[in-house]
Amino acid sequence: MITRRQALRGISLGTALPLAGFSPALSWAQAATAPLSAEEKALHALNRLAYGPRPADMAAIKQQGAERWLQAFLAAQLEPARLSPPEALKTRLAALNTQTLSQGELIGRYREATQANRVAKREAAAMDGKADDAKVQQAQANARRELVRPVVAEAGQARLLRAIDSPAQLEEVLVEFWFNHFNVFAGKGPVSVLVGSYEREAIRPFVFGRFRDMLAATAKHPAMLIYLDNVQSVKAGYQPPGRQARINPNAQRLSGLNENYARELMELHTLGVDGGYSQRDVTELARMLTGWTVNYRAAQSGAKGPLFEFDPRRHDSGSKQWLGRSVSGGGQSEGEMALDVLAAHPATARHLAFKLAQAFVADQPPPSLVQRMAERFTATQGNLKAVTQTLITSDEFWSREAYGAKFKTPYQYVLSSLRALDVSTPADTGPLIQLLAQAGMPLYGSQTPDGYKNTAAAWMNPEALAQRVQFASQLSERRMRRGTNANLDSQALIATLGPQLSETTRKNIAAEPANIQLTLALGSPDFMRR
Repeated sequence: MITRRQALRGISLGTALPLAGFSPALSWAQAATAPLSAEEKALHALNRLAYGPRPADMAAIKQQGAERWLQAFLAAQLEPARLSPPEALKTRLAALNTQTLSQGELIGRYREATQANRVAKREAAAMDGKADDAKVQQAQANARRELVRPVVAEAGQARLLRAIDSPAQLEEVLVEFWFNHFNVFAGKGPVSVLVGSYEREAIRPFVFGRFRDMLAATAKHPAMLIYLDNVQSVKAGYQPPGRQARINPNAQRLSGLNENYARELMELHTLGVDGGYSQRDVTELARMLTGWTVNYRAAQSGAKGPLFEFDPRRHDSGSKQWLGRSVSGGGQSEGEMALDVLAAHPATARHLAFKLAQAFVADQPPPSLVQRMAERFTATQGNLKAVTQTLITSDEFWSREAYGAKFKTPYQYVLSSLRALDVSTPADTGPLIQLLAQAGMPLYGSQTPDGYKNTAAAWMNPEALAQRVQFASQLSERRMRRGTNANLDSQALIATLGPQLSETTRKNIAAEPANIQLTLALGSPDFMRR
């Protein structure tokens, strides 16, 4: 395996870009540089609108010509239904049995695991007061392994399978973006078994649809209702019925208004932190959303449909003053009206436009692009396909300043490495998921509702970069153990990366022994950018 010193050497190989000075030297106002070539544009599309090039992509670009290939690629990515997934991918996804479970069945699994833990604790406590901690821990581990872990593991496997092998790459990139925008944390109780359902039902269907529809789908999914505690938010003085207290694991904590979801709904999901709302608006919105909860009775019976329920007994039906408007008691319609207002608000358009431009163009995106995207959002009533199209057809997206200006997150780095080496998703994705956790970006593992950052400052440090080179070294060694020719392997990788690798980087890699060239290419600063 490559040593730590070699790894750090590889990080600085072939570039004048210092670790602490990643940001592009030129501002957007200094854009007097040559336009991207057709081949650079094609590679730029693969790095920003996909998880990096595969050898087949570069072969197609060479065969068809970069301009012709690019036009076909962009048109197809905006119409993912036109892109049929490979049979192998469909087969592997179909084998993930837990991914077809309903919300009720998923919560049922979590309840079974919880009950098994309680039984183990009671049995241990009944042993004359001498609790067998080892027995309790083993019973809890067995319950998690049999009932919960397969669900979480298969959700992660499904995400990785699609991200690496699906031809609808832009769809996968947008699923990651919007999940992160509407983040839920798998480590919080029943959310663990619900994250896959949340992604399938509240995010994926809407990445090219209307923002208002995605906003409602996330607001009503049990994963969000539980994660941001709206299941606990009730009017003052509410007392749950006895039966409900037995079947609802949150019933004992129903002590009054909880503002968590209302705050994040405005601060993160829609208006933004500078969106012009007050603390009173947060409180009033929380009152409007009381009664938005999970139907645990249906979950107990293994219901097949959605578990969202409006419970009028929990709802604060008093009058409210929210964002400068009077709101009279209207039950669920109060919350629906709030979603309408927030989805159409100019601050929401600006907030979403900035986040998209930051993710796809630059850490500090050009204000001109943000403005045009916000205007497109408003003009189309939040049509996300139209906004995405405005983004990827803009001059700013295709500018020299945007080329290679983004630093890959751990997730993007791992996926782009596998795609560049033409590696299909391994049968056991556990090591990849573990690697992401070690890199500080576990799948579905962002504890805070703002999700993972996509800026260089969040991910660039020597230890993290050395870890990436170690991963590249492991990939290289694994391939050599399987009998690949190190020289040919590295040449194929360099050909796939095309103009992404600078001439200086190529020369320096060529001067090194063949057995570490692949590692150095994947560990170079050129490859860590996109």
